[in-house]
Amino acid sequence: MNPLGLSEADWTAIALSLKVAATATVVSLPFGIMVAFWLSRSRVWGTWIVSGLVALPLVLPPVVTGYLLLLSFGRRGAAGMFLEQCCGLVFSFRWTGAALASAVMGFPLMLRAIRMSFDMIDRGLEEASSTLGASPTWVFVTVTLPLALPGIVAGAILAFAKSLGEFGATITFVSNIPGETQTIASSIYTDIQVPGGDAPAMRLTLVAIVIAMAALAASEWLSRVVMRRTAPR
Repeated sequence: MNPLGLSEADWTAIALSLKVAATATVVSLPFGIMVAFWLSRSRVWGTWIVSGLVALPLVLPPVVTGYLLLLSFGRRGAAGMFLEQCCGLVFSFRWTGAALASAVMGFPLMLRAIRMSFDMIDRGLEEASSTLGASPTWVFVTVTLPLALPGIVAGAILAFAKSLGEFGATITFVSNIPGETQTIASSIYTDIQVPGGDAPAMRLTLVAIVIAMAALAASEWLSRVVMRRTAPR
């Protein structure tokens, strides 16, 4: 039985979207934490340039971002050729490329949430740990990271939700190949281009709304749980 009326292609697009979003979030999260911490703590001139470059996907047309990814990570791009030769990793017209595009588009949202969390930490707590003999790495792991955990959780889930809805950069970089790169967004785009496609497009739209709302609700719930557990007693 299929009470939602979704076709096999629709289920494939949903599964691929979840796979792409999860991969993009998990792979980009460590980089998000490192860059956010560096931006929050660094006093080196030029950090604003790095911050601006990282935030560019938020203001650039997604098609431009996808085209830049194609130039860099396509089979003829410098990064793409290097990764294919050394690691056998191919991005163009593969689901891995969709994950890369989603990670790039969701990274600024993740970074902003995590950086704000680092900025709000009382530096006195870190300094107190240092005076007790803890190394900078140990202070980061035992003090800074736990205190920033609500922002990290929120940033990760925001990036996940953004990745689920990514379309412009993805379709420009990896096209719209059923079973390989066709996510929920590109499947909806395909449906509305053909006569009679309004009904399947609406079903997928409702699925996308439900998944996105569930991700945002999970973000709120997890943030509250983490804040309760990390709050001083």
